[in-house]
Amino acid sequence: MFMNFENTLSFLLAKVTVAHRNTLQKSVNESGLHSGQVFVMFELWKSDGQRQIDLALRLGLSPPTVNKILGGLLENDFVTRAKYEDDARSTRIFLTPKGKAIRGQLELQWIKLEEQTVSALTDTEALMLKQLLAKLLERPELV
Repeated sequence: MFMNFENTLSFLLAKVTVAHRNTLQKSVNESGLHSGQVFVMFELWKSDGQRQIDLALRLGLSPPTVNKILGGLLENDFVTRAKYEDDARSTRIFLTPKGKAIRGQLELQWIKLEEQTVSALTDTEALMLKQLLAKLLERPELV
């Protein structure tokens, strides 16, 4: 007898991930961003002027992937690249005025996304899900 993959946690988590990413994409399209770009913006809003390599580490992405994401953000004037005078090898990423201004709109969209995501759950279930997902993310092999 073969395994029923559809009854595994990994299958369900993968399906939820795809569905949530699609919903996220629709939500952030209104801002002119793609879903992957949002996480770069989050990092820059926390600390503007980060090195590309540091962004890659914080996001758990490869440097070429971050470079591709930054290409779209640069093209649409959300960020700019600059070299630091004290280190010509170090390229830093800075928010543009447009990149700073989009934060309020994106926060409103994120709140709607959050409400939509947990709408079928009780407050207790939503809290438990958040805690369980955070616990899974603590595992180094998942990052």
